[in-house]
Amino acid sequence: MSSTELPSVPAASVLPRVSPVRVAEGERLRSVRLPGVTLSVRSRPPAREGLPPALYVHGLGGSSQNWSALMLELDGVLDGEAVDLPGFGDSPPPDDGDYSVTAHARAVIRHLDASGRGPVHLFGNSLGGAVATRVAAVRPDLVRTLTLVSPALPELRVQRTAVPTGLLGVPGVAALFTRFTKEWTAEQRVRGVMALCYGDPGRVSPEAFRHAVEELERRLRLPYFWDAMTRSARGIVNAYTLGGQHGLWRQAERVLAPTLLIYGGRDQLVGYRMAQKAARAFRDSRLLSLPDAGHVAMMEYPETVGTAVRELLAEVGDLGSVRGAAAGAAGADAGGDGAVTGTGTGG
Repeated sequence: MSSTELPSVPAASVLPRVSPVRVAEGERLRSVRLPGVTLSVRSRPPAREGLPPALYVHGLGGSSQNWSALMLELDGVLDGEAVDLPGFGDSPPPDDGDYSVTAHARAVIRHLDASGRGPVHLFGNSLGGAVATRVAAVRPDLVRTLTLVSPALPELRVQRTAVPTGLLGVPGVAALFTRFTKEWTAEQRVRGVMALCYGDPGRVSPEAFRHAVEELERRLRLPYFWDAMTRSARGIVNAYTLGGQHGLWRQAERVLAPTLLIYGGRDQLVGYRMAQKAARAFRDSRLLSLPDAGHVAMMEYPETVGTAVRELLAEVGDLGSVRGAAAGAAGADAGGDGAVTGTGTGG
């Protein structure tokens, strides 16, 4: 093993015990064993029987908790589950140590096949957006609609603020970073992440900030934390370089599912300028632009995002008896600044 690589991590069966993952009121957490991976799955008991199923996939460094606000917002509309990708949240590392976009997509597909819940309304943010795009392209039978929040799709001109995240995938950088930041408190680290991910970090409540600090403190005690971050970051960079049929933009063009694209005007990780390219690439697309949002619009403006999702569900006939709820759930939280543009055609 190269000296620039992180050391191998212990098997999940011998990992140290850490504090439990937070489960919000009304949520439940379960562990699902699949070939090669074990996934932690967060869900809410459906408000009523017969709701269409949904699956939410988080981004790099995130977890299923990133979707709690939107899951609650859509509680009476969808029967939602959110996964912790392998090595993140409460999911242990994958058996083979593969954190590529393809491996994450394979884990999502295995879960959907095993659960028999498909086709689902599939959601993805950032890395999860790339993963969801690949799932929708290679297994259209599993995806009813696709909602992507700031998806990590290849950019020719990457924003300077996103460069450090990409560099995390370079061998040796994570070890160097941890050495230089060993004196940083969890509070300092969380403030830095929120400044990078939120359009306005001031929107984060003191309670939410405290929960984020507690979660980071828990994760930093996991021996595989930096390994999962590094290898997943490297997986994104590698996915950006793939061409031909395996390229993410080519796979976006293959997606058949009606697609809702959500981009934030203050996103420091995914360029706002990519919104129009994405709208052209996905053949059946709708674009929601939120000028004041950052990288995690579903956490910053869950009401506005929820309204757009309801409109998409109404289009495909899955809103059912709650169709009228969309009109009463206007996006007041965003001050009416969100702009939705119509259906795109394949680019």
